[in-house]
Amino acid sequence: MSQVAERYASALFQVAKEHNVTLEIEQDLREVRKVFKLTPELYQLIVSPKLSSDKRTNLINEVFQGVNTYVLNTLQMLGDRRRMNEISDMTQAYIKLSNEEQGIEDATVYSTRPLTEEETASLSTAFAKSIGKNSLRIENVIDPSLIGGLRLQIGNRIFDSSVSTKLARLQRQLIG
Repeated sequence: MSQVAERYASALFQVAKEHNVTLEIEQDLREVRKVFKLTPELYQLIVSPKLSSDKRTNLINEVFQGVNTYVLNTLQMLGDRRRMNEISDMTQAYIKLSNEEQGIEDATVYSTRPLTEEETASLSTAFAKSIGKNSLRIENVIDPSLIGGLRLQIGNRIFDSSVSTKLARLQRQLIG
C-alpha cells in the first residue's frame, strides 16, 4: 500500500470522524471500489492521461453523484492530481482505520453451504475474542471442495477445520 493512499485515507478518515460519518463513507468507498472492479473500462477511462481534467471531473460527478460529499471531493481531488489509481489502496487503508476505531476485523469464512446468521454471529464472537477485537465482519464464501467443516481467514491467519485438510494431513501421515 502506498504512502499516498494512506495519507488520503487518513485525511478522509479525520474529516469523517469530525462529522460522524465514518461508516457512511466506508460504505461509499466500498461501492466506489466495487464500481471500478465491475466496470474496468470506466476505471481505465478515468485514469487515462488522455482524458481532460474537466471531463474527468464531470465523469466522476455523473457516475458517483449519490456518494457522500467528502468522498466525491476526495475522488475529484484524486482525479485532479492524476492519482485515481490510488483509489483501491486508499479504500483499503480507510477500512483499516475504520476497523481499528470500531475494534472490528474483516474475516472470510469458507464453508460448503451458506452460514446462518446465528452461525456467523457465533463465529464472530468466538474468534474476535481470540484476536483481541470486539467483533468480526464476516464474508461467507461457498467452497464445496472443503467436503465439510470450515476455513476461517483473518488477515494472514488461517483457522482450518475442513474435512479436506484433515484428509490431506492423514494422507501425509500415512505416506510419510
